[in-house]
Amino acid sequence: MEVTRLFDILPYQREKYPKEVCLAGKINDKWKTYSTDETIDMANKVSRGLIGIGVKPEDKVAIISTSRPEWHFTDIAILQTGAISVPMYPTISAHEFEYIFNHAEIKVAFIGDQKIYDKIVQIKDKVPTLQTIYTFDEIKGSLHFTDLIKAGNDISQQEVESRKAEIYPNDLATIIYTSGTTGNPKGVMLSHNNILSNLHATVAVLPLESSYKALSFLPLCHIFERMVLFTYTYAGLSIYFCDNLEKIGEYLSDVKPHFFSSVPRLLEKLYEKVIATGNQATGLKKKIFFWAIGLALNYEIDKNQGAWYNMQLNLARKLVFKKITDKLGGNLIGIVTGAAALPAKLCKVFNAMGVKVREGFGQTESSPVISFNRFEPGGTMEGTVGLPISNVEVKIAENGEILAKGPNIMLGYYKNPEATAETVDADGWLHTGDVGMMVEGKFLKITDRIKELFKTSGGKYIAPQPIETKMRESFFIEQMMVIGENQKYPAALIVPAFPYLKVWCQENNVPWYENDMKKTLSQEAIIRRYREEVDEYNKEFGSWEQIKKIELMSDEWTVDTGELTPTMKLKRRIINEKYKGVIEKIYG
Repeated sequence: MEVTRLFDILPYQREKYPKEVCLAGKINDKWKTYSTDETIDMANKVSRGLIGIGVKPEDKVAIISTSRPEWHFTDIAILQTGAISVPMYPTISAHEFEYIFNHAEIKVAFIGDQKIYDKIVQIKDKVPTLQTIYTFDEIKGSLHFTDLIKAGNDISQQEVESRKAEIYPNDLATIIYTSGTTGNPKGVMLSHNNILSNLHATVAVLPLESSYKALSFLPLCHIFERMVLFTYTYAGLSIYFCDNLEKIGEYLSDVKPHFFSSVPRLLEKLYEKVIATGNQATGLKKKIFFWAIGLALNYEIDKNQGAWYNMQLNLARKLVFKKITDKLGGNLIGIVTGAAALPAKLCKVFNAMGVKVREGFGQTESSPVISFNRFEPGGTMEGTVGLPISNVEVKIAENGEILAKGPNIMLGYYKNPEATAETVDADGWLHTGDVGMMVEGKFLKITDRIKELFKTSGGKYIAPQPIETKMRESFFIEQMMVIGENQKYPAALIVPAFPYLKVWCQENNVPWYENDMKKTLSQEAIIRRYREEVDEYNKEFGSWEQIKKIELMSDEWTVDTGELTPTMKLKRRIINEKYKGVIEKIYG
């Protein structure tokens, strides 16, 4: 059968690769599995339930949960009814939920657990369109997922099929809200065909077999993992969900996956655990371990590094790396990583171990893949984000910005034609905001970022301006710059409001050294007070946006000293260069 809409993927799997285990998730530490037929049946039951409670085509339905089978059932079910699936990060603040719920006019919401439910309860009375909330976990006082299924008992499957027949490839399927530089997130509208065009182009060059297992642990609300999930299903892989990143090592050993997708920060954590294991060794074992790591750090993909190096690498794989790959399940063939730059050391070490790590590039607005490094020989280059996929055209604008064009480019931003016109030009080119170049005429390399929006190494977007604006409401803070591009967490450089701080010092018997501001600011009482202030404002933001470390600046930033533009905007690159030593100190 032909797959032209996202919900066609499951019947396609049933026809071509019927699975005993299509999806699996843990309940009370025990695996609950669903065959292809059971997955289709669950999606149909939820679709009938949605119709039973009055969900109409184009109604907006939210999903807010960690990764689990219910997430996927619900997503497919929403799409089958012609409604619009609106996934959201479970970790964002109640304030952000309120904005998105109202902007998208959410009618029904599916909530994962108690923690998320408590946030939604805070805002539900402020969302006039919200009619019903269902939860995947059993939560006192809330309607459960099974209650929705019961609501569809009197609805025939023919009603679902009739709805499906009226849905076309270019119809809107989902709205995904992304962080905006001005504070309010933008709703990216993606059609069935946007996402499927990405799937068809990527699955054609991925070495996926229907006998393989995949582990899924990235948030499904992000288009990267969601598209990967659709791709796995299309290719017939069995998908096991991990809803707790703290247990990822346990899940890897248990599932023994052949593939998973990741962000650099999670690979970094695995790498840190590997190094910690080596440090715990003693004597000859420790020497052998770090000899192997040193060898891996010199590894080059697809290069013959000579007989002597190859012999040493084979020995290192037998003596050291096999023990590590066994802890990753022993079957791991490949990892696709995106959302942030992949550090060279991670690329080298994992590939030297025999696990092919391949970096890609894309955005929510491109469904998401624009390019990625391939698994076949000659198809990858370290330090680049790979080859553009077959149905996407990439070009470099005069200002160096990477532009992309293809069937994967979004329909636009929901209720925001101005922003749409700024991002996708009249000729259909997506302006990515990233600066880049083509290496050897074919590999795309990202060299800089035009937009202030940045990502941590965990792949989370940080919009610095709203954080800075909110925190400068404090009497203690005069100026502030949020940092953390490709780092583990955001931090901040803060210029104190010196007059106010001086008064506070006098009132609290803290010495004030007028001619030595560095000495003044180095006092523990002052540092602690600023930490308390930042922690209070952190409550306004999602967990990944919260400032983890601060450094107090002894000099004000001005136009004359070069940190500000004539219109008083921060010159971020200049500040980053000027305080390079301070920033290195923050991140150790």
